[in-house]
Amino acid sequence: MKFKHLLATLILAITFSAFITPKKATRTFVSNYENVLGTSLELKFKSSNQSDAELAETNALNEIDRLDNILSAYKKTSEFSKWMQNGKQTTRISTDLFEILQQFENYRSVTNGALDASAEVIAKVWKKAAEENHLPSNTELQKAVATVKQKHYVLNGENQTVTRLDDAPLVLNSFAKSYIINKAAEKAIAVKGIENVVVNIGGDMVAKGSDTENIEIANPKANAENDAVLTTIKVSNMAVATSGNYRRGYSVNGKWYSHIVDPRTGNPVSEIISATVIAQNASEAGALATSFNVLSVNEIAKLASTRNDVAYLLVTKNGDEIKSKNWAKYEAKVDKPIISVNSSKADKLWNTKFELIVNLELANIESVDGRRTRRPFVAVWVEDAAKKPVRNLAIWYNKPRWLPDLKSWNRTNGEEFKKENSKLSSTSSATRGPGKYSLSWDGKDNNGNFVKAGAYTVYIEVAREHGTYQIISKQMKFAGSAQKIELTPNTELTSASLDYRKK
Repeated sequence: MKFKHLLATLILAITFSAFITPKKATRTFVSNYENVLGTSLELKFKSSNQSDAELAETNALNEIDRLDNILSAYKKTSEFSKWMQNGKQTTRISTDLFEILQQFENYRSVTNGALDASAEVIAKVWKKAAEENHLPSNTELQKAVATVKQKHYVLNGENQTVTRLDDAPLVLNSFAKSYIINKAAEKAIAVKGIENVVVNIGGDMVAKGSDTENIEIANPKANAENDAVLTTIKVSNMAVATSGNYRRGYSVNGKWYSHIVDPRTGNPVSEIISATVIAQNASEAGALATSFNVLSVNEIAKLASTRNDVAYLLVTKNGDEIKSKNWAKYEAKVDKPIISVNSSKADKLWNTKFELIVNLELANIESVDGRRTRRPFVAVWVEDAAKKPVRNLAIWYNKPRWLPDLKSWNRTNGEEFKKENSKLSSTSSATRGPGKYSLSWDGKDNNGNFVKAGAYTVYIEVAREHGTYQIISKQMKFAGSAQKIELTPNTELTSASLDYRKK
């Protein structure tokens, strides 16, 4: 009898287990786009279902487009641009535009004028100076600063209206981008089945969900995509923004000036070249990152102490790193690779005073139906005279199944490349132009050893989903004599060059 009961229990357990659906393994789905809000866009979704990830991507993109049509200062048809064209009158505006204008007034006060929507008045003076190649006069700057210090609009919360008081040009940069990516991340994480979301537009990002996200902080003194980063942080349900002067600015009489100006003095900033801020509020991260390029170190410390759970990393023009006391709780410990030199005394090694910079600009290709197109898959690598792969400089793709599309790279490097993804960490950096990338080769192979001086071939391979396939290869001699070669553009590459130069 007992045997019958055991047998019945076992049969019942087996039958019941047959109806239990095993939990699907989650994966990270990555998409990259160019020319989004004037820069590049990276979307990452963690889900067990590709259709959920695709819906989250659609929702995020739609929200970005919706808000761009409201807040853009560069689209003549945006709500903001139309308001600016209306002159000095009272206008009822959308909730999003009202909120952004209200936040600009708030951060103008919080930062003691270091952040101001009318800083465009001063920027125009410096743009003109760059075009004419002479410094602006003190009179011009004083006039511009006086204009900035005026009140430019009045908000009425009861009627949700705004009244312009003057015709000063306004631009909703600084933290409007962070505001948009936060809204996009909220739309994406709301999709059922999505566990984690990262929206990264031009180096400013928002992470939402159950996971901790690794984020690398770019070194402002090393501008190539594959250069060693300053540090890596781990965040969960936070926003990270970086602002700096190392990618954009003005050249006047051969001297470089930051595009970030101090609205209080009219002068481009110079003491702090990069500021990274971690905050729970995305707009706050973006607003403080910009203003921290303007304020002094003491002003920054005082301001940060009054904000809720704000951490920051500053880099000065001398390369000094200044961290807030709570930065350490986000910073990850990363083991630095041990570099060795394996060669005989007879070998003449790579000249360590030189580096190769690979510059490339991806073409801005619109689809037939007018939809936004994803960034193509790209591989950049170096081979020696025996056609043996020496160094991978970049491999950009979104799913392992697309790697065979990079045919040449896959033949020579595919067997050695077994990881799920070459780089899952996102990078926070100053905003770059869309589609423009630089990669550096320091003369080391994939194991960190310096190669011999001599001739090597550089390959740039591009494959676009539902698009064309292109590959460029060029042999160069690396023996300590500077040279620059412009490569022939193609359908996928607007431009490309190899610049072997002194560091």
